[in-house]
Amino acid sequence: MISILEGTADLAYILGFALLSCIVAFIWSPILIKILYKFNVIKGQKRELLGIDSQRNKENVPVMGGLLVIITVAVLTYFFNWNRSYTWVPIAVMLLSAALGAVDDLLNIFGTERRSRKLSQIFTLIKVHKDMKMRLWYFITLPWAMFKRTSVWIGSRTSRGIHVHEKLLLQFIAGFITAWWIYDRLGPAWHYIYLPFNYDIYAGWLIIPFIILIVMFTANAVNIADGMDGLAGGMLISSFSALTLLSWINGYSEIAVLNATTVGALATYTYFNIKPARFMMGDVGSLGLGALFAVNTIAIGEIGSIFFLGFVFYIEALSVVIQILGKYILGRKIFKMAPLHHHFEIKGWSEEKTIMRFWIIHFIFVIFGIWLALH
Repeated sequence: MISILEGTADLAYILGFALLSCIVAFIWSPILIKILYKFNVIKGQKRELLGIDSQRNKENVPVMGGLLVIITVAVLTYFFNWNRSYTWVPIAVMLLSAALGAVDDLLNIFGTERRSRKLSQIFTLIKVHKDMKMRLWYFITLPWAMFKRTSVWIGSRTSRGIHVHEKLLLQFIAGFITAWWIYDRLGPAWHYIYLPFNYDIYAGWLIIPFIILIVMFTANAVNIADGMDGLAGGMLISSFSALTLLSWINGYSEIAVLNATTVGALATYTYFNIKPARFMMGDVGSLGLGALFAVNTIAIGEIGSIFFLGFVFYIEALSVVIQILGKYILGRKIFKMAPLHHHFEIKGWSEEKTIMRFWIIHFIFVIFGIWLALH
């Protein structure tokens, strides 16, 4: 397929894709809802959340509702906005990240227990295993085993789904694809980090690990924030709406259409996800859309504003990092529970109050991010 856009598209034309995407998502949403309920695609609640009142009504709500957005965006982009210079890599990264999330969702529901050895057990095997070749193998693979065990610190302790170290490896691949595309395909102009008020930093090849880090962190940030009905969907609408505007202003028509298409599908998803939710986003949606948000922001040269364009997502992720550091360094919790939305919920905020206040705070900082990007 080739792009149907020539030059800078009219803003009304771009916004038309938001409407089209919204309508298409509404048309096929009953099919997805029926499939999710028919096959009982229900993950169940994490044990640490069962004591929170608002979480009790979510035990029988299907996950993987994010497929509504992922599939709608991918299909409409392929047929109406396919451009090998600007849209195929964002879609590829989105689909790769979404596939990772989908496998994780399905394994958590239908998978069997998966256990890994503790480091103490591996050290013992290195010393006492009867087969010298196996002792050598355990010794050679010790760094990988250490990575596997330490990665548990930054993720949930699941015994069914994809383990944290496996997620990080696949997310690294998605980030590398993005970095390769930005550095090698889009040209030398993308070797700079552009900051507000006409400041820029030449990063050269160092832009590659920086981009990988942004893509990985952003995907996980959206995944972390997806913990209440409507929370992630509503904030993603603000973020992708801002990207639609900035893409159009900066002259990236294909990316503007991609962002507008995402906004429309997200509007339909959020309609069905508002309490009481018909389905939840799941890792398939949060990881895919988080990666897409990062890729599209980087592609239009707005790295300098990305923190504010995705403000609450990053704050939620940082709250988890702070909680982990507090636990392992200070020996105590900093928040009542991480991520941050559960901290306020435990303090007595209702789910509705938490969501609406987070929406408003996020929207204000997104506006600030747009303002910065225009300077």
